[in-house]
Amino acid sequence: MQHHIDNKMYHVEILPPKQETEKLQADLDLFVQKYNRVMESGYCACITDNAMGYLAFQGIEIIEEMGLDVYPEQVLIHLNTFHTKQDLHNILDTCKSKGVKYLLVISGDGSDRLPKLQPSDIGMDGKVASVTAVELLQYIREQYPDTFVLGVAFNPYEPPEHEFEKLERKIKAGATFVITQPIIEKNAIVDELLQKYKGIPVFIEAWMSKKLYLLSDAVGYEIPENTEFDPLETLKSLHKIYPKCGVYLSLLGFKTQYHLITDIWV
Repeated sequence: MQHHIDNKMYHVEILPPKQETEKLQADLDLFVQKYNRVMESGYCACITDNAMGYLAFQGIEIIEEMGLDVYPEQVLIHLNTFHTKQDLHNILDTCKSKGVKYLLVISGDGSDRLPKLQPSDIGMDGKVASVTAVELLQYIREQYPDTFVLGVAFNPYEPPEHEFEKLERKIKAGATFVITQPIIEKNAIVDELLQKYKGIPVFIEAWMSKKLYLLSDAVGYEIPENTEFDPLETLKSLHKIYPKCGVYLSLLGFKTQYHLITDIWV
């Protein structure tokens, strides 16, 4: 994953269509357009897994159904704990067969409509009360040895002692790269992360939507609505502040912003 940073490969988030959509074909066509554009740019397409707890089609399912090419260095699949054991293995088996090797393993956002892995599903019955990213990482590494490169999320807005302790367990379970929650300026906890884990590739998440209230919802703390925020200028600033990090672009505007990012990371 370090070579993504060395070669200035943006990680570009793509959300699959929601299952409740009333315009499925149009949404699928849009997904395909975005995916192919990321491939042509030489970036990495990062496909979410029921983002914010909304039931959506699986990214790898769409890739297979629509006959999309998979370039192993350019696809990252998010995978959370809100699946049945059968669905989990279907996703992992399809990723393996299609040549996807990068997975971002997260606990995820749940809802009443989503099943959740149980400890008994992954051989952890009586050992843990619930399945988190830590247990899912360990399970994937054991069931699919030498198959996937596993990454995890890091939240600088959580109490740092708790978040660093959790990250340590994730690394012991098999994580080899980190993607932060969105930041819009220099962050002391991210600085500490980079100091403590110098050998692990870190990707800073850049928030590309002008809607700061959505960012407030994502990170769990209130951002004043009068905060001045220009996503592209913030992206430029983050590159200068964290020149040795990769960058993950969330909610990137493909019509209004995509053509402008090529000259930023130079």
